[in-house]
Amino acid sequence: MVELHKKYQIGERRFGINWVGAYTLYLKETLRFLSVLGQTIIGPVVTAILFLLVISLAIGEDRPNVLGVTFIEFLAPGLIAMQVIQQAFSHSSSSLLMGKVMGNIVDLIGAPLSAAEVTLAIIFASITRSVIISIISIILFSLFIEIEIKHYLIFFTYLFLSSFIMGAVGFIAGLWADKFDNMATITNFIIVPLSFLSGTFYSVDRLPNFLNFLSQYNPFFHMIDGFRYAFINNMDGSIKFGLIYLIILSILTWFISYILYKKGYKIKS
Repeated sequence: MVELHKKYQIGERRFGINWVGAYTLYLKETLRFLSVLGQTIIGPVVTAILFLLVISLAIGEDRPNVLGVTFIEFLAPGLIAMQVIQQAFSHSSSSLLMGKVMGNIVDLIGAPLSAAEVTLAIIFASITRSVIISIISIILFSLFIEIEIKHYLIFFTYLFLSSFIMGAVGFIAGLWADKFDNMATITNFIIVPLSFLSGTFYSVDRLPNFLNFLSQYNPFFHMIDGFRYAFINNMDGSIKFGLIYLIILSILTWFISYILYKKGYKIKS
């Protein structure tokens, strides 16, 4: 009896954080998307590969170089970044929405976890999903084209910031949405169009001056542009401005998700 008591003894909070609880929630969220690997990992990777193959076959060798590299080398990192953005958003938003629709979000609310622990655990699970997708995509893309990470620190920094921001935005959207139609509206009319129209398929230098100026304040543009820089060593924007901008956004979006969850926005009667 003593052994059982010690084995299942509830741990103490260290530095004010329930490490075991937060890790358990993170593990649960990670296993949730790994249990449907075909939908959450393989699907996005296959989509990116199809984009790459179709566009490369359609354009061939006729397209001039972009930012000092061939168009296909320019395109590949953008496609990976696009999937990172969309899938990080998809994970956290679907987690909250499914919990609300199925009624099991009460288990999350009733758990001995603070708002910070819940938000960060779910967001870090989104980051994990994005990292897995990006690594698998790079490996598979290397079978078709020459793709190489030239700046690992920049690569992981932009990968982390991009997926963190979109995980936090997805958390906010999941709290706001009442049904899957609401989430589909955000995904189809905001997330997907912005990820397509933020330099994934083209250099923003080709845009008119006014649209080029607006792009400099579009977070999706900096996510894709900085991520691409890690591969081709060239970019449209400023790496210093982009990093500062994304760091501020990551703090802001997380704080909003934290406040909304703490107040029980649309999850507590």
